[in-house]
Amino acid sequence: MKTTYTSAFKAQVVLELLKEEKTISQLAAEYKVHPNVLRAWRTLAIKNLSTLFDKHDDVASLRVAHEHQLEDLYAQIGRLISQLTWIKKKLALTLTRAERRALVEVAQKDVSLSAQAHILSLSRSSLYYRPTPPPATEVAAKHRIDELYLEFPY
Repeated sequence: MKTTYTSAFKAQVVLELLKEEKTISQLAAEYKVHPNVLRAWRTLAIKNLSTLFDKHDDVASLRVAHEHQLEDLYAQIGRLISQLTWIKKKLALTLTRAERRALVEVAQKDVSLSAQAHILSLSRSSLYYRPTPPPATEVAAKHRIDELYLEFPY
């Protein structure tokens, strides 16, 4: 199982690495972290050291923009859900099942067949069903039963 370390722990270990009071092997044994991981942490810390003194205004403005975008998306999702609910009610109340079935577009790639069935309040399995006529032998047998009943109704 992969061990996850907190940022504070990593910072403490990298600080000790940069002090160079102990070797990487000693620190690896002390903190039970592989030496290659310590080297990677040190390299990352040195590489990102220049960003430490950058203005944090950019991050704050990005965060505000992101939160605003999230709010807009949640509002849009809410509107779409209410519109979908309204459409489903209208379709189910005003159209017959045959009319709703005629609205299904099998070749439509943007909206899946499952989604179309859900929106139109249809069973998905009914969209795949193709009725087959009864075999000729069955029809002949039913006609013969009718003839016999008409001939002998008692």
